[in-house]
Amino acid sequence: MTKRRRLGLIILALTLSIYLFNASWVAGPGKDELNLLAHRGVHQTYHREGLTNETCTAERINPPSHSFLENTIDSMHAARSYGANMIELDIHPTTDGEFVVFHDWTVDCRTDGKGRTRDHSLTELQALDLGYGYTSDGGKTYPFRGAFVGEMPTLNEAMDALPYTIFVINIKSGSKKEARLLLSYLEEREWARIILVGHPDPLDVINNSHPDVVGMSRARAKACLKGYVLTGWFGRVPEACHDTIVPVPLNYRRLMWGWPHRFERRLNANGSRSMVVGDLGDHLAGGVDGPKDIRRVPKNYTGIVYTNKIEVVGPVIKSRGQSDE
Repeated sequence: MTKRRRLGLIILALTLSIYLFNASWVAGPGKDELNLLAHRGVHQTYHREGLTNETCTAERINPPSHSFLENTIDSMHAARSYGANMIELDIHPTTDGEFVVFHDWTVDCRTDGKGRTRDHSLTELQALDLGYGYTSDGGKTYPFRGAFVGEMPTLNEAMDALPYTIFVINIKSGSKKEARLLLSYLEEREWARIILVGHPDPLDVINNSHPDVVGMSRARAKACLKGYVLTGWFGRVPEACHDTIVPVPLNYRRLMWGWPHRFERRLNANGSRSMVVGDLGDHLAGGVDGPKDIRRVPKNYTGIVYTNKIEVVGPVIKSRGQSDE
């Protein structure tokens, strides 16, 4: 046998070994069930062209197809009815010791109020009209004005209203002081129902008291995915991928060694789960929001599906299943 042929056989054997070591079909699906995560409940979506951090998204909503607004109790109940068992929401502290569920840093865009959300009392915030700023036709009509006065819930109200729901709580600041306030606020809560998203500093404060609470940050997600792409071929799961939720953009899913089933099992063995999100492009990845996206969610997937359109995606996934990758 020539040296060239021997080298070719060695390369072939190594390639086959790596393939089999990372073959999803060999691993099979894990024991967990697929979870549906509704971003902000059932909410009004908006177009993303020219989107910046300063954009008022309430002023660019798509023509409404339903009557719900984000982060309200009714929208959360609706999300549950469409199959969500996880709901992402955003929180801010108030001047009088509460935490309200509201997305924006200020109330100017969506409501009839002014100023930073956290500079108001609960009474002031719950007097606002949450639907005041929403328009799909450049300001000609405002279809939700007057219909959502007093509808901003507290975090406790949301958790009481949906007792069997996992809440993915987005902490909007990087403040350690705010994290300590949240720890006190949630002292009597069932922490197993809580996943935290935000800056690493407040997450570290909470994890020091509750090590089992799952935390997600953008920096950690990037480190996890980069490390796994580089080293996952021999089964290594980087520390950044431990005890967390790992977001996987659909257009990058095939870079995950062992996708989907072996990849998921490796994460599960380290206290984590994967979460499929929309394609990563010029902006942050969106959600799994339409038929094309749904077809790319693997059959028997046992991670989390993140969506902005639970009212569309939930019934399809629950009734028809996913594609067979």
